[in-house]
Amino acid sequence: MKLLILGATGPTGRHVVDLAVRSGDSVTAFVRNPATLGDLAERVTPVTGDATSQHDLTAAAVGHDAIVSALGRGSSVRADGLFTRASTAVTGAARKADVPRLVWLSSFGVGHTFGWSSSAQKLIYGTLLRSIYADKAIADESIRSSGLDWTVVYPTRLTNGPAKGTYRADDRLPMKGNPTISRADVAAFLHAAARGGEWIHRTAVISD
Repeated sequence: MKLLILGATGPTGRHVVDLAVRSGDSVTAFVRNPATLGDLAERVTPVTGDATSQHDLTAAAVGHDAIVSALGRGSSVRADGLFTRASTAVTGAARKADVPRLVWLSSFGVGHTFGWSSSAQKLIYGTLLRSIYADKAIADESIRSSGLDWTVVYPTRLTNGPAKGTYRADDRLPMKGNPTISRADVAAFLHAAARGGEWIHRTAVISD
């Protein structure tokens, strides 16, 4: 399978790239700085560009079967319009390049999933993460109305622990406290979703 991975050098995207390469996929890593790919640079096709530029993304997307976005803001709690701008660019690029499949990483608590959150989660989402989550909510709706074969993925709080392979995934999950999931498990779900059809036109909530 030919995959274009956005946010390929980020903490979750790097796991997606690793999995895709090990699975024998042909991987294009869309990055701002190819040097950050390290030892993976020789096993993928690095493409330098701006994830908010439809022109850059269209050029990179041609000939691929699916786009997986693991874009994030790192430790910043300011959105700066990244997700809304990137969602517009990537959906436009996918249509122009005739790439039907898009798997988009969001966060649990964004949009309609806020109402399913526990009290502890709502306190965090409504204060510290308010700016980023508002931006992501607009982006997610843009993905869902794109006409593509989309999947929007809502993981709970991300950790840097190892993959367990025992996470839960459903359209909705019960929440207590502030549950977590490792980035490695999130990457496994993103990769599997891109390769299969089970989650097309669905929003997936995933958590340990």
